[in-house]
Parts: sequence; C-alpha cells; structure tokens
Amino acid sequence: MDIDGFPRQFARTRRFSLGVPHDVTVSPDGDRVLFLRSESGVVPRAHLWMFEAGTERIIAGPATAYAADREVRVVACLFDGSLWTARTDGGGPPRRIPTAGPVRDPRPSPDGTLIAYVTRGALHVVGADGTGDRPLAVPETTDITYGLPDHTAEESIGRARGHWWSPDSDALLVARVDTRGVERRYVSDPADPGRAPRPIPYPAAGTANAVTSLHLVTVAGAHTPVQLPGRASARDAPAGSWGLGFEYVVSAGWQSAGPVIALQTRDQKTLRVLRADPVTGAVGTLAQQTDDAWVEHPPGAPLHTDGGMLVLPEVRGDERTIRLGDVLAPAGLHVRSVLGSVGERVLFTAAEEPTETHVWAYEAGRGFERLTHEPGVHTATAGGSTLVVDSRTPDGHTLTVLRGGERVGTLAVLAERPLVTPRPARLALGERQLRTRLHLPSWYEPGRPKLPVLLSPYAGPGLQLVTKGDGWHAAVCQWFAEHGFAVLAIDGRGTPGRGVRWQRAVVGDRLGPVLDDQIDGLRAAAEQCGALDLARVGIRGWSFSGYLAAGAVLRRPDVFHAAVAGAPPTDRRLYDTYWEERFLGHPDLEPLGYERSSLLPLARNPARPLLLVHGLADENVAPAHTLRLSAELLAAGRPHSVLLLPGVGHMVTGEGVADTLLRHELGFLRSSLGM
Repeated sequence: MDIDGFPRQFARTRRFSLGVPHDVTVSPDGDRVLFLRSESGVVPRAHLWMFEAGTERIIAGPATAYAADREVRVVACLFDGSLWTARTDGGGPPRRIPTAGPVRDPRPSPDGTLIAYVTRGALHVVGADGTGDRPLAVPETTDITYGLPDHTAEESIGRARGHWWSPDSDALLVARVDTRGVERRYVSDPADPGRAPRPIPYPAAGTANAVTSLHLVTVAGAHTPVQLPGRASARDAPAGSWGLGFEYVVSAGWQSAGPVIALQTRDQKTLRVLRADPVTGAVGTLAQQTDDAWVEHPPGAPLHTDGGMLVLPEVRGDERTIRLGDVLAPAGLHVRSVLGSVGERVLFTAAEEPTETHVWAYEAGRGFERLTHEPGVHTATAGGSTLVVDSRTPDGHTLTVLRGGERVGTLAVLAERPLVTPRPARLALGERQLRTRLHLPSWYEPGRPKLPVLLSPYAGPGLQLVTKGDGWHAAVCQWFAEHGFAVLAIDGRGTPGRGVRWQRAVVGDRLGPVLDDQIDGLRAAAEQCGALDLARVGIRGWSFSGYLAAGAVLRRPDVFHAAVAGAPPTDRRLYDTYWEERFLGHPDLEPLGYERSSLLPLARNPARPLLLVHGLADENVAPAHTLRLSAELLAAGRPHSVLLLPGVGHMVTGEGVADTLLRHELGFLRSSLGM
C-alpha cells in the first residue's frame, strides 16, 4: 500500500470517479449504448462514447451532459455552455449549433428534427441543423425561469428537468419557476473583496418555496397552462396535516397517454398523480396516496408505461414497495428505485438485505424475476432486449452489456485502483443489528496495544455507506486505519434500506437516535474486537455526518474525544424546506424539534477538540452554519478550530484542496487523541 501517495490520488481522480462510465442510454432497438466517460482515471474532461457491435468509440466531446432523440440517432451534447450535435449513424462529425446564449439542458425532440434548450431563463428551440432558433417561453422578470427545475426539485427531490417533449415533437410540457417570494442568500468570496456577492433564492425551513406551474407550449408558440390543483382536501388528508398546498412537482413526463404529473403537498403527506389533456390543460386524477409521516417516492416513480400501467410507491407494513397496476412487488423486498420500462416490462431495484441492492423485472404473465445475483449493489439501463448492468461488488466495479440475457461485452471502467486496498470486516452489531464496516491496519496483530477509534459515518437519510458495493469511502477509511486507527462506518436509524420504521425513527429529532446508534455500534464493536481503545475515540464527517460529528463531541463528550466536522448544518432552521420539514415539520408549528436538533445550544457543554471546516462558496449548506456555531463556542469560552476554504463549494475536490484537507484531518485527529 502507498499510504503517502493516496491523498493526492484521491484528489487527482476526484474520488476515483474519473474514468467511470455514467449517464448510460440504450437505444430502443438495443443496438447502441451511449455513455459519458473520461479517457482515463485522471483526465477530468469526459467524452460521449458509443458501444455498438461489441466495441466502443468516441462520437463527440468533450461533453458534460447529453440527451438523445427517441431512436438514439441524434444527440445533443453540452460543453462549457455550448451546444453540439452528433449522430450515431455515421452522419458526419460533431457540429456546433449557434444559440442565443449559454445553454442549459439541451434535449432533442423525439423525431430528432429540433433541439430545445434553456438560456438566461428562456426556453428556446433550434433545428438540429442549426437553423430557426427562436424563443418559445421568455421570462417576465429576472426572478422567473422557463424549462428549469427550482432549487428544491433539483437538490432535494431529485428532479433535474424542467421541460419534456411531446411524443409527436410538436409541443413541450414546460415548468415555469417564480422565485420572487423566496428569501435571498448572498454567496461571496471573501478572498476577492472586489467581487460583489451573488444572490441565490434559497427556501429555508418555514419560508416560502418557489412557485412552480406547468405549461403546454407548442413549437408554433401557443401557451396553455396546465390546470394544477392548488390544495389537497382537508377531509382526505392524514391527521396532523398542516401544509395542504401542492407546492412540489415531484415528477413529470409526456408519453403516449399524455402529460403525467406527480404533485406533493408542502407537508409531504399527500401525493397526487395527474394526467393532463394535451390540448386544454385540464387534469384528471390517476391516483392519490397519503401517509401520516410522508409519502416516499423512490427515484423513477410514479411511472406510467406506454400501455397504460401505473407504477406507484406504496407502504406495506414496514416495507417500502411498489404497486404495478394491481400487483405488489414480492414480500420481503424494500424497493429502492424504478429504473423504467421497455414495453410493459418494468425494471426496478430492491433490497432484501440492507447491504445489497439487486435489479428486478416484472411483466404481466411472466411475473417477477431477479436479474442480478452476485452480492453487491446493482442498477441497470435497458432498451429493446439489451440490458446494461452497473455492478459494484467487493471485487470491483463493472458495467456488463447483456442482450437477450447473454453477455455481449462490457463498458470499460478506466478508474484508477486506490493505492490503499480496503480490507473491512462486515458486522451486524447490537440489538438493532447495525450494519457496520470495521477497518483495522493491515499491519495490526492481535495482542498489540489497542488502537484509537475513528468513526467515519454518513448516517443521514438518502445514503448508505455500509454496502457490499464498496466505493471511495472504504478506501479513505482504510487510509486512516493504516495510520493507526480502528475505523468504523455505521449505518444507523434514518438511513435507507431498512424499512419504514427505521427511516421514521428520526422524525422530530435529527440528532438523538442517530447519535445513539453510533454509540451503540461503537460499544458493540469494542466487545467483539479487543483492538478498540474506547478512551480515545474520534469522529469525522461532512454535511449531515459533519453535523453528527460536531453533535457527538458537544452532546456526548464522555464518549467522543475529538471531531472533524465538515460543512455541518448546525441550525436546522437554516436548511431547506423539503428535508427539514419532512422530519421536523414547520418550525412555527413544531419549534421543539428544531431546538432539539440544533447544535447551537450545545456550545455551552464541556469542550473537546473540534475542527470545523467549510467551503465559503457552499450554496447547499451555507457557511453561516459553521460561523454561527463558532460564535456560540467563542461566547461560551470553548476552544475550537475553524478552517475556511475560499472558492470551495459543498463538495471538496481537486488537487491542493481535497488531498491537503485529508492530511490536515489526520494531523488534527492524531494530535487530539494523543497519538
């Protein structure tokens, strides 16, 4: 192992993401597979590649994003704000298309003759041959956009799109986002005091969301508003509902049945699926679901197949499952995502064991079939009889191309192998069988002096770290282990994949149950492994786990003796509406949950060494979170350290920053724990 060279490799490879195929598209006939990938594990610029007849070749690039027409013949590529087109049928070299300004989200029409794109908040359409550029929807003010998602949709809900073509290529369903009522935050760079702060609309908990409406816009320029409902009926809402307005457009699309839209109320307890008339904009309800806590919508659901089958999320006992028409997924499966459909065959991912995720298929008359079997985390993309299976297993990362169930090739993974090889023990600890990875140094032998312990979790909603599809995080844990730590990663309550009650355990308290599980896992691990020294325990994390790390030393200094907290959302009132109100409700109606979950009142507790790290250009978790906690610690006379990163956003990448930060964390923890 080259532990000295690992931090630079980690930064240079952007967490080993370079050289990995992503954004895979399969043509409807299954003949062509498109994907983005850089040319090696250290080259940051990606190209658009095509796999056909068993071989790969570059068809355009560099490119940061792309979209294709229905038959995957015409491709629109985006690079540095410019629009390029390419053809997969040998129709000449890539061509730059003149546009009215910097381009966002270009998408060809299904027939490949037109390309819709957004520039400066206006939705435009241009011919695939570069002629006839014209605006279809122009914002009335600078606070309005057409064709883009709002902050909550993109950052929290996972809806990255704001316009969808009709199957006949003659119209689009378009999102209009009005942020005039949304509070502004101002992002500045203190390292460049001559640059004016940049305002961004940010809907913090309890404040106004952006107003999203939908419109049917024809290529000829006619506009028809979709008649979306304003509110859910109080009579049909679950007990305790407080926000009945349909403020969230969860998903949208336009298939043969017409535009299908899913809306969610502000309190997230009601989800309504609508079909819109493509001419009049009138809507009819396809389904409605309610839940006393929140209605979960896994990625890809609701889904409406071309044949008319509706795929909806559903709760069955403690399982998050899906209903496919009149059929529920098999008992014992926790459905993670709906991948899409080919004809009436629906693909989805599901877990029977929390550390594994497998690809499943369902088709009426054929029933349910599990398509992956090797232990790991699998997902897939399909077209025709072709299936591209993306698999992360203990043996590595592969993308396998199957046609008719037979292997016909692979998409090469060019990512570098970490200079540090993870060698975790996989455990299920304590009464709650907490899924855990334990990393010990490769040189450690039983009977040697005990090791200081370092917890390196995420432990928040939406992400598991402890799976059989080890990624970069496992390599980082092993790197810390090689420097003399016993490193634990623990997935506790609130993380996905363990059922409804497991996720809902954090309702009303974002910190307490999560922290309790880390402590229980720590103590149970020490009982199983005599190498752990509970008199020297550190914890590190970023974002939610940065919040957890800071909360650990502030609330339980009897257990935790040092912490590194990166980008921690210390005051839950400052974070966004969708995530905070899901778990804590509206702060004006349920203030105790926000007080219970805030780190600021804990600043008066006994001090332990604490390093706070924050990027000053972070638009997701504002630097104010760290600065406010630091101010409270100073006022209480509690020593601590603060490291601010100029020009760095929520994700820390790049040489000279990510590598230096890893080494700085290591030095701080070794010093603080008396190593």
